[in-house]
Amino acid sequence: MPLLPSQIATTARHHASPPRQLDGDTSAQSWVTRGANFIVVVSRVAEGDRLTRDNPDEYMLLLPETAGLSARLVAGTHTLEAKADSLSILPPGRTLIEVRGSGLLARIFSTDAADLLPLADNAAAYAVPNPDAAPLVAWPDPPAGFKLRSYHLPAYVTADSTMRVFRSTKLMVNPLMPRRAPRDVHQLSPHSHADFEQGSLALEGTYVHHLRYPWGPDMSLWREDEQAEMGSPSLLVVPPKVVHTSRNIGPDVGRLVDVFAPPRWDFERRGIVCNADEYPAPVQTGA
Repeated sequence: MPLLPSQIATTARHHASPPRQLDGDTSAQSWVTRGANFIVVVSRVAEGDRLTRDNPDEYMLLLPETAGLSARLVAGTHTLEAKADSLSILPPGRTLIEVRGSGLLARIFSTDAADLLPLADNAAAYAVPNPDAAPLVAWPDPPAGFKLRSYHLPAYVTADSTMRVFRSTKLMVNPLMPRRAPRDVHQLSPHSHADFEQGSLALEGTYVHHLRYPWGPDMSLWREDEQAEMGSPSLLVVPPKVVHTSRNIGPDVGRLVDVFAPPRWDFERRGIVCNADEYPAPVQTGA
C-alpha cells in the first residue's frame, strides 16, 4: 500500500510562510510543526515579549547566538537568566519566558502539549500515526526534581565532536556546532533510524537535505530521492527508515539542531549526553 502522509518527510519552510500569534504569547509570531512525538515552535520575538505556558510536562527553550538576545525564565517563585546561545529546560506547570532583545527562539515540546497539535502546519499528516514510530515513553524523573535549568552551549564544546546533546524526561535535543563553511560533500553521513523520527531545525543558513526512501517489493510504490533545499528558519521531519543527510551551502553560517522524542538509547550508551548526571536513564532488564 502507498506510504501514509506521516511516513513522508515534512519540509516546513517557515521562512516562506506567514507566522501566527499563539495563546499565551503577547506579540511574538510563531510557526508550529510537529512530529510523531515532538512539537517545534519557532518564534520571532522582540524586546519585552512574554511567552506563557501551563504545560503538562517539561519543554525546552533554545536561544541562538544572537547579540543582545536573552530571557528571564520564571517557574513558580523561581527565576533564572538564560543567555544567548543557550538551551534551557522548563518544568511542568505555569512558566513565563520574558524576552530581552530580539531575534528568533525555539521551544520544543512533547506531543503531550495537546493544545499545540492542531496548530501544527503539518497536523493533517498525522491524522493516521506512523506505524514505524515508537511511542512516546517518559524516562525517569530527575532526582533533584523538576526545575528551571539552563546550559550555556559554549561551555559544552569538545575538540573531537560537533555534537552537544541534552535531554529531559521525554526529549533529546542536539544543538550542533555552527558550520562556518559549506559542508564537504565528500564527508556526508547518510543514515536512517529504525523506529524514531529526526527533526532537523535550521535556525541560520541554507541547507540541502538529501532523502532516500526504502525500496519495497512493489516497484510502483518507490519514491524518487529528494534534495530539499531550505532556508532558515525551517524544520525537516525525517520519518523512520528514510535515509538522510544534510549539508549547509552558501556563505552564511549554518546552525542546525537535531530533535528526538523520546530520548535515544544509542546516544545515552555512548556517554555523550551533557546533562546525563541530572536525568537518570531507565533500567534496562536483560540488557
